[in-house]
Amino acid sequence: MHKLKDIYKNDSSYKAFLLSLLCVGVSYGLYKGILDNYLAQVVKMGEFDRGVTEFFRELPGFLLIFILAFLVEVSVENTYKLGAFIMLIGLALIAALPPSKVLVIIAICVYSTGEHIQLGMKNTLSINYANKGCGGISMGIQNAISNFGNIGGYIIVAIIFALLSSITAFKTIFITSLIILLLSCVINQALKSDGKARKNSSRFYFRKKFSKYYMLEIFYGARKQIFFTFGPYVLILFYKADASVISMLFAISAICCFFLSPIVGKLIDKIGYKIVMVSDTLILIVVCFFYGFAHHFLPMNIAFIVCCINYLLDSVISLASMASNVYVQDISDNEEEVRATITTGISVNHLISILIALFGGWIWQVTGIETLFSLSAILGLINSIYAATIKTSKAR
Repeated sequence: MHKLKDIYKNDSSYKAFLLSLLCVGVSYGLYKGILDNYLAQVVKMGEFDRGVTEFFRELPGFLLIFILAFLVEVSVENTYKLGAFIMLIGLALIAALPPSKVLVIIAICVYSTGEHIQLGMKNTLSINYANKGCGGISMGIQNAISNFGNIGGYIIVAIIFALLSSITAFKTIFITSLIILLLSCVINQALKSDGKARKNSSRFYFRKKFSKYYMLEIFYGARKQIFFTFGPYVLILFYKADASVISMLFAISAICCFFLSPIVGKLIDKIGYKIVMVSDTLILIVVCFFYGFAHHFLPMNIAFIVCCINYLLDSVISLASMASNVYVQDISDNEEEVRATITTGISVNHLISILIALFGGWIWQVTGIETLFSLSAILGLINSIYAATIKTSKAR
């Protein structure tokens, strides 16, 4: 069993980083654990409204390459800190503003801006802080700690909803999430940076050798967006699941990912990122089939359980997305190129995500969930076929 000191560089701020991830994980678990039910029950958003909301939530991800272009001379650690602060502002707005659709969408967009800034930075920090050959397991630990924090947040949601009325519970949970995120901002001050501006960094970083990575991010962004946005909403609107049920499902999902994330990370290091990226398709097709069609041949109560199980399976196979970051590390010339490429990848990923978010609700409303999840299966299949064309370092 690997010890942290064997995985991470001794002169890095990995301890503060991992503790920060834990706090952000708990805060996000509280936030995400109630968000879908809050939008459906309090803000009164339907499936199309949810798609519009997700469009604006994902828009900062698409714009990330431009946002970070203005921060090109800021260290990775300081950019990570800034992301946490912007998340804090967004969460404060969600907690304070009345449940108007427009105001809530604005607050979610602000929160999402900070979240996406942190997303690229935490992946980069995980890889930069890791010793050579430990990039996969470092990413696995990052995901495991985040999921462990999520578990705590989801369980707290279930407990609060068991004790308080819905309206009071929503407000209490948002405020609790805000306090824990503030704690993360305090911990972030311990993250050390060299203070050197990256003057030789490209503001917009595209290289031909990463073209397959960009394409994989497009396919993955489309496929994951359907489940991330509409998976829980199907359970809420179609199967009438309440906040306590959804939060417990999220908790179980996070527990599965907590235990399996390091294993997947080790698997990436051991058998290679290409095999991992290709091999999750069969499970994905089964997951999408049952999610879209279970209610046609099963009683609604059984179909609901089947969909919950398949939601968990999708969460697990989504861990394979770590492999693409390790692929970037493998073909990059230096750490700065890893950072810049992952950041560009996030924006490329969201280029298709925002379109799927916008039109996904319309597809559901007009044609039904069957078409929506069939589309997810097709995109996942294309993703794996394309991943099979990657040449690994040994082949190169």
